[in-house]
Amino acid sequence: MSLENDPVIRLARETDAPAIHAMLLEIAKATGCENKFKSNPDDLARDGFGENPAFEALIALENDKPVAVCLYFPSYSTFRGQAGLYIQDLYVAPSHRGGGFARKLVVAVAKRAHETGKTYIRLSVDAENIGGQRFYEKIGMRHADDERIFVLDGTAFAALGAEQDQS
Repeated sequence: MSLENDPVIRLARETDAPAIHAMLLEIAKATGCENKFKSNPDDLARDGFGENPAFEALIALENDKPVAVCLYFPSYSTFRGQAGLYIQDLYVAPSHRGGGFARKLVVAVAKRAHETGKTYIRLSVDAENIGGQRFYEKIGMRHADDERIFVLDGTAFAALGAEQDQS
């Protein structure tokens, strides 16, 4: 797919929540995590739009049809002493891969970061997603060998949150 016309990229709106959700579900399916995917469009509408949004998303449209999305939220590095953005999800419909949509979305996020005083972008990529890793390296991102991502959720999260103060 080549980009004869630049895609329309805009900040997502609450009415885009169903389309965003559908694209995120495709990520879950592609990574074999469909059984872990619990969100629904109402969750995205509630948490991504309104007075204190937990995230923003840029959506790419072709002929007014959503074909790609990049969802991100603020991040802060105490080591850098600077704010940045964390890309949580980047999805391009299979029919539009190789056409520059992913790059255009990441460029748009970088511009948004600059406009809001942010100085870096971070993300994680599935260990099995070699194509994604190559893409991120191609646009100048580097793999952080000195870090590991840890997650606290489910019953472990509930148990830790329920612990009584021991002091």
